[in-house]
Amino acid sequence: MKFTILISFAYLLGSVPFAYIAAIAHGKNLYQIGSGNIGATNLARALGKKWGYACFAFDVSKGLIPMLIGTTLINAQPAVAEIILWLAAGTAAIIGHIFPVYLKFKGGKGVSTSFGVALGLWPYFTLSAAVALIAWIIVVLIWRYVSLASVIASVIFPIALICLIIFLEEWRFQNLWPLFVAAIGIPVMVIIRHRENIKRIASGTESKIFTK
Repeated sequence: MKFTILISFAYLLGSVPFAYIAAIAHGKNLYQIGSGNIGATNLARALGKKWGYACFAFDVSKGLIPMLIGTTLINAQPAVAEIILWLAAGTAAIIGHIFPVYLKFKGGKGVSTSFGVALGLWPYFTLSAAVALIAWIIVVLIWRYVSLASVIASVIFPIALICLIIFLEEWRFQNLWPLFVAAIGIPVMVIIRHRENIKRIASGTESKIFTK
């Protein structure tokens, strides 16, 4: 029952469209600006970097908060069933961001919220997310495409996880396989949500950051 409540809360929290609300408050519609995405990058295009950073922090927290609450509902060495329920809460937050009930299920791409989920699922996803974040920063600094960085980081994420499972003796695959399944699902979701961005990168029309 506690996890049922948490999963419902996670979806409703994930559905809160901070970027959309901030843009509307300034008389702008993100659906009609830039990429048309209601995320931090597009909000930065519309209102400036400070609003973009604020949106990123809020979207990360939408995934992080349910996972932190989940840590109080599971054992120190969680069973497979507990891990699945923990993941369900994080997945609900991500789905809420992508398909928000408040905006007729037309939301963002879910990358920031997924990062928040990974940070909160300590230590299994947190360490893998740190590796993926380093890759994200490197790609952004070299090519200045947020979308490309998100895709590459999402692919590196499950690779980092499986490497940690192999090299850390206390991490046993038979107990952590739900995490690996979820880690595989993340890059699939990110690539699908970024398919239009990938097409624009291929054609040379995708917007870059740190450029006028």
